Amino acid sequence: MKHRIVVLGAGYTGATAAGRLAKRLRPDDVHITLVNAEPDFVERVRMHQLATGQDLTPRPFTEMFAGTGVELVIARVTGVDVDRKTVETRSGDGDGVRDLSYDTLVYALGSGWNDQGVPGTAEYAYEVASRPGALRLRERLARLDAGQAVLVAGAGLTGLEAATEIAEARPDLDVTLVARGTLGDWLSDKGRRHLREVVGRLGITVHEDTAVTEVAADHVTTADGTSLPAAVTVWTTGFAVHPIARATGVEVTDTGLIVVDGTMRSVSHPDVYAVGDSVLATGPGDKPLRMSCASGVPTAWQAADAIAARLTGAKVPTVPLRYYGQCVSLGRRDALLQWVTADDTARPSALTGRLAARVKEMVCKGAAWGVGHPTLGMPVRRRGILREPADRTAPADVTV
Repeated sequence: MKHRIVVLGAGYTGATAAGRLAKRLRPDDVHITLVNAEPDFVERVRMHQLATGQDLTPRPFTEMFAGTGVELVIARVTGVDVDRKTVETRSGDGDGVRDLSYDTLVYALGSGWNDQGVPGTAEYAYEVASRPGALRLRERLARLDAGQAVLVAGAGLTGLEAATEIAEARPDLDVTLVARGTLGDWLSDKGRRHLREVVGRLGITVHEDTAVTEVAADHVTTADGTSLPAAVTVWTTGFAVHPIARATGVEVTDTGLIVVDGTMRSVSHPDVYAVGDSVLATGPGDKPLRMSCASGVPTAWQAADAIAARLTGAKVPTVPLRYYGQCVSLGRRDALLQWVTADDTARPSALTGRLAARVKEMVCKGAAWGVGHPTLGMPVRRRGILREPADRTAPADVTV
């Protein structure tokens, strides 16, 4: 019988893992199933663009994985039984329930927005962590009249991209950004200066060292009792891991992240691998990797290569996970590329302006292209695994 590999989730990490496995293993020996709730690949790093009315290039999975041997199952994952080694799925119409059996499971269901338990957030706030959320925000922004207030809570990478994109696309709106700390406090001096220049030029009001403690339909309340107007509140204060991870029975952290070894293999269930935002993966100095496409894709490479090696009796490769830079778009015509150390600490140098915007766009296109061409240029297989020394020795370039 063929070895059954089931990959849950087809975001950047799941789709990358499925494609890399198809590239390294022979279809005569394995059957790879990729399960995803939507039929198209979602460029999650562009959801702020979608929210402001821009149209993104459709990327159907049927085209992306044509000829790879990967079976696509368009359905939601509703449960995982690690004892029976089965996955329960439900089709979009809600009627089709299907159990998938696996020998090896790759868990890549990722994360969603995190309301942090703040009252009113679930009822009134908008998010850009998913395509449905971005489309909902898009429809609401389109109905706003000039002068109405949009408040972005959270000034990390997602919050900065959302606030600047909205301010650039709708200069008639009153955009406010609320930061728990100092604006861009993790950046270099050059990076912070440029960020403040762009935010000022776009007319964004910034409230630093401020925490939102309640969200209402037309305002938010901060920790000191201040009321800030908000016809729309966009919530970008971090991500929460998909809840199914905790329900699977594999060992997880207090926040629901799956605990793995250096090859992304579950420490409690050796037939389960986890990648992307759902996993507790560490980089230099055992520092946990941040939830991001940049961190997730190298974990998918590591998991796929380790699975292929173990199935074929080859040496299991270990690839250092490290960072080189953080790219943040600041509207369509500006961006910031902050160079960082291996553990994601800012270096003094940074690339800014239109050149940085072009680099950022190239990075986003490159990430989507890599997912969309998982088997391009496949060399001859030997013993069921590809001989590609560069993939085994080069450090993972974490750049987004």
